[in-house]
Amino acid sequence: MKRSYFHLIYIVLFCLSCQKDIPAPAPFGPIPTENQLLWHELEYYAFIHFNMNTFTNKEWGDGSEKPSQFNPTELDTRQWARVAKDAGMTGIIITAKHHDGFCLWPSEYTEHTVKNSPWRNGKGDLIKELSEACKEYGLKLGIYLSPWDRNHAEYGRPEYVEVFHNQLKELLTNYGDVFEVWFDGANGGSGYYGGANESRTIDRKNYYNWNKTYALIKELQPNAVIFGDGGPGVRWVGNEEGWANETNWSLLRRDEVYPGYPKYVELRSGHEDGTHWVPAEVDVSIRPGWYYHPSEDVQVKSLEHLTKIYYESVGRNGSLLLNLPVDKRGLVHERDVEQLMALKKQLDRDFAKNLAKEASITATNIRGNGSKYRASRVTDGNGETYWATDDAVKEASITLTFEKPTEVNRILLEEYISLGQRVKAFTVEAKVDGEWKLIDSQTTIGDKRILRFDTVTASEIRVHIKAKAAITISNIELYRAPNLLTTPEINRSKEGEVTMKVADKNIDIYYTTDGSKPTANSKKYNAPFIINHPTRLNVIAYNPENGEQTTPKTVSLDISKKDWKVVDVSSGKIADAYRVIDDNPKTVWGSGESNRPNEVVIDLGSAYLLEGFTYMPLQGRWPYGIISNYEFSVSTNKRTWKTAATGEFGNIKNNPIEQIVTFKPLKARYIKLKGVKTVDDSKRISIGEIGVITKK
Repeated sequence: MKRSYFHLIYIVLFCLSCQKDIPAPAPFGPIPTENQLLWHELEYYAFIHFNMNTFTNKEWGDGSEKPSQFNPTELDTRQWARVAKDAGMTGIIITAKHHDGFCLWPSEYTEHTVKNSPWRNGKGDLIKELSEACKEYGLKLGIYLSPWDRNHAEYGRPEYVEVFHNQLKELLTNYGDVFEVWFDGANGGSGYYGGANESRTIDRKNYYNWNKTYALIKELQPNAVIFGDGGPGVRWVGNEEGWANETNWSLLRRDEVYPGYPKYVELRSGHEDGTHWVPAEVDVSIRPGWYYHPSEDVQVKSLEHLTKIYYESVGRNGSLLLNLPVDKRGLVHERDVEQLMALKKQLDRDFAKNLAKEASITATNIRGNGSKYRASRVTDGNGETYWATDDAVKEASITLTFEKPTEVNRILLEEYISLGQRVKAFTVEAKVDGEWKLIDSQTTIGDKRILRFDTVTASEIRVHIKAKAAITISNIELYRAPNLLTTPEINRSKEGEVTMKVADKNIDIYYTTDGSKPTANSKKYNAPFIINHPTRLNVIAYNPENGEQTTPKTVSLDISKKDWKVVDVSSGKIADAYRVIDDNPKTVWGSGESNRPNEVVIDLGSAYLLEGFTYMPLQGRWPYGIISNYEFSVSTNKRTWKTAATGEFGNIKNNPIEQIVTFKPLKARYIKLKGVKTVDDSKRISIGEIGVITKK
């Protein structure tokens, strides 16, 4: 008996020693550097666009601005860092110098810096303040330095390249560790250039002496990654909208790509046959613009939009660089903070409990048929261990089995990328009531892939993988995320058809049309319906999972526009003017240029007793012709007109929301809106939508 016991111990020890001899899969294709592996771990961090453009209300300055214009009143980089930390971010990249050439640190190589501004009496150094704030809050610091300098007199000549390199040295030696150095592809064009006011062109591939630039960064900040269209460390994702393609390789034919690369659409997916590891960074702003504009206070991205961005960036093998346009005070605006915290709360709820830890794990193949690369490595919480298959096995399945049927609607997958990106296709299936059901069919995984799907009650989840070499999966997580509760979006068509929608189809919508407060016992929205007469519509979104509901949303609908026609415009195409009455504020009509005030005339189809009108200005990123001063007239016959109201839309430039004007009741079939003056003093007007307020 004793001999048998020791014999068993010997066998176990022998087997364990054999496991140690099972070799790891050989690296396949390009693999990440240590710097890139550390960068992958950061996942989500902030871009701060704050510079001269903040004070000139521009996106791109021309370099002629004066340092005296830079003067934040309450600048607090600790607030930036606190907000980023509370939002779950891991670092901040700051626009130390944008294209206009103004430097946020007292550079010795130009006078266009904070040292000549009134801020901190010329003694300030914003980069230093931010560096200290990042250290205090445990955040990484990144630097954006524009190679293009529209202020410097020597730009386009060899002398400026030395200035560029010297400024880079300043930033990389005086402010501690830098995790990323950020260069964009905007290079050369019109500018001030020391007063020359001309256009200058450069050779984008060679002018800046990129080899020397990269060598300088490697020398001064050896742990930093370099961002550019083609890296060399991290690549642009090919759009500024917050998403990578579903197929996203961390690989790139790097030597083909350069700043301003014309085939930028390729960057959304990378190159399957890439020669280097150059993963995608997804940059997007929380507002339409990169810099702060007061007019965009009403255009901060919704929770639904931000959540979508997260899943289509971090969830598609990219990192998320979310821009926060610091305002003229020098603070992250309250509305931006509110949405950041809403996103953090939602993501915390989505990933609250990893259900995979409660499952048993099996696989159709295990490398060496041993324990070192066993299937359960995908749930052990150790990023350095992984399930692997034999070299000859490039297609296999891994199954997670629950003790009892469990609700699931998220799956997170990670490859062991230290050995390369291998997976080229995979499917996710769920066993529901004893039958396998296909959940999704996808392509790449990479560092991280997250899929959202309709909730299933599954006894098993199976992932079937096809790869280019032995499969190496380090992590699988499963979640049952709650429904996403958002305020309903309400629209009415020109014909009077009312539609409502929310971000999550599992959320219910209830409404009333009699002015009462809606509850879960009110009428449930199931399909579009018609409202042609003045109605006060009250709406809530309701989560049947837990009884939570949104604050009631009230929309006042007046007569529908089904019989309305645009019958005259002072200039421009009347054929396009239907956009002012299509009940879609996202479509816009712009008049032609005229030395006289532009106007538009509308036939309401019947006579009504009016007591007001509404004007929705253009909502786009590049507004033009927004009416600031107006004249509104009415007529019963289109021949004789009576002025109903004149005046100014107060602060419409900074707050371009729907304007509501009331007046003493007047009977009218025809209405005329005249743009007496615009916020940009242009000879055109633009109109998103015109409405009327009828006498109740």
